[in-house]
Amino acid sequence: MGLRKSAMNDQKKEEGENIEHSTSNIQHRSGVYHAADDDDSLRIEERVYDLEERLLEFAAAVIRLVRELPKDCESNHVAGQLLRSGTSPLPNHGEADAAESPADFIHKLKLCLKELRETRRWLLLILRVPLLSRSTATDALLQETNELIRIFVASIRTATKRTGKEGTA
Repeated sequence: MGLRKSAMNDQKKEEGENIEHSTSNIQHRSGVYHAADDDDSLRIEERVYDLEERLLEFAAAVIRLVRELPKDCESNHVAGQLLRSGTSPLPNHGEADAAESPADFIHKLKLCLKELRETRRWLLLILRVPLLSRSTATDALLQETNELIRIFVASIRTATKRTGKEGTA
């Protein structure tokens, strides 16, 4: 079956059709960014996630953090911005998986990276003001943001090298 799929992909390349660019790399995570109240939760080192699952849990963690913010003018502004940037990498990653060309794939990965960098800045602002007191959840979410940024930078570098074009993330 694998040879058949490979032959089909080669035929699609010759015909110029879309070939999906999967980015579901399985990763071992090094930190915890969502708090669980039960003993059933495994330590992160014991859990394995593909990138799409990590982005899904990341978006959910951002939503949970936004719910904790105070209900005042300043927090509402930051909450809206954080909500948009922190949930955006998940659907953008889906768009990258269905990219129409290698250049489109790289562009969509760069959109994910841009949104993750913006999310990092909003999280730092929340801690600097502070709109929330520093907690395990906020520290772990910031750590996960940094890890996802590193993953996307590496993915963009790899994809760029495969296209033969030099560029920066």
